[in-house]
Amino acid sequence: MAATPAPGAHAHWSSRFAFIMAAVGSAVGLGNLWRFPFETGQNGGSAFVLVYLACVFLIAFPVLMSEFAIGRHAQKSAVSSTRQIAMDAKKSARWSIVGWVCMIGGFLVLTIYSVIAGRIMAYATGGFMGLFAVDGGIETFLNGASGEAGISRGLAWHFVFMLLTVMIVARGLKGGIERVVTILMPLFFVMLIGLTLFGVVRGLGDGSTWEAARYLFTPNWSAVDASVVIAALGQAFFSVGVASAIMITYGSYLTKDTNIGENAFFITSADTVVALIAGFMIFPVLFSAGAPLDGNPIFDALPGLFAQMPAGQFIGGAFFFLAVIAALTSSISLLEATVAFFDEHSDFGRPTSAWLLGGFAFMIGAGAVHSPEFDGWVNLLSGETLLPLGGFLIAVFVGWVIPKKLLREELSHASPRLFGFFHFMMRWVVPVAVGAVFVLGVDANFNGGQLNEALGLG
Repeated sequence: MAATPAPGAHAHWSSRFAFIMAAVGSAVGLGNLWRFPFETGQNGGSAFVLVYLACVFLIAFPVLMSEFAIGRHAQKSAVSSTRQIAMDAKKSARWSIVGWVCMIGGFLVLTIYSVIAGRIMAYATGGFMGLFAVDGGIETFLNGASGEAGISRGLAWHFVFMLLTVMIVARGLKGGIERVVTILMPLFFVMLIGLTLFGVVRGLGDGSTWEAARYLFTPNWSAVDASVVIAALGQAFFSVGVASAIMITYGSYLTKDTNIGENAFFITSADTVVALIAGFMIFPVLFSAGAPLDGNPIFDALPGLFAQMPAGQFIGGAFFFLAVIAALTSSISLLEATVAFFDEHSDFGRPTSAWLLGGFAFMIGAGAVHSPEFDGWVNLLSGETLLPLGGFLIAVFVGWVIPKKLLREELSHASPRLFGFFHFMMRWVVPVAVGAVFVLGVDANFNGGQLNEALGLG
């Protein structure tokens, strides 16, 4: 096993390529391949896509810069980094609550994420076995002959996926995370481009490619309302991976000569391009088959469509294997954010911390497999409450608490224009936008959407 640093020691990325692959791998996950097509279909196609692009570059991008700057400044875990930069700014150490909210929210996301990723692993395996073409084959493979068999199999796939995640994180930054992402991410991009070209070329004959392009990019401003904006902002945060302690942690592994603005823009752009490519991979297939656009295409429509294609066994299996890669590179970053904190503040060491936290995450996920109600509560607490709250706290923390001079020192490579844009957005725009999403989400979940209805969003 590769040597790991002593408890409390802080590693650094071995190269810019390794950092980019890890950060892009963290951002490029199921949010791109699973959630983006779903949200696009639910929210009017181009009406959602165009607002999403604006949210990514106007809001998620400056937040990503902020998280990298916080982590690099202190060279510590997310909780310790927010505490350290607050103290260096002569503010209360209690601002570490920003790191706590983000870290706990990200960890809870991991517990449910692993359950979904386990199901995708099962679909990849069943796809290569040709089960998409067998009537009820993939359902029987997943669920067995009874509900209890389905629960036990779902638990097994969740266990396998979490096991892979823990094994990678336990080996450390260089021996685990870097080694895996520098292999998997290039493979991911090759497979993504190959599958997309297949779908695009296949759709040229029946016009479904052009239909998908019009659906995704023809401006349809009449369909844009407040609910679309809220959905797009939520997708931007989920997709880029901010407000979950990941990017603060990954930022802490950066050296002082790293150009944060340049790297943040590249990562944001790469993540966005993958989401759009995923749309071109999936929507031509849906249009060609006349499948509904407002469902969950990954699980509901695509398996049956793959079964009807020539070489559908290989193409379907490859698609879901692609999704497994995306899920794995994201899950290791979600676990890493919490492991970094425990490694820093305990005598367990990294491997033990990874196994303990991975085991805890598995148990929470197991509860979600057995109980849909519990699954709903974990989703509500993590993705719909803690992550938006974390994003709001980061915006207030960076925009109003950390002195502008200190931020400028961390973002010294940024041009005056870029830094001015960054600081204006973090002070005046991001807190309002994310705060509105958080308040409306809490209202919808706990008050029956009374505020949403009063504002015409219900």
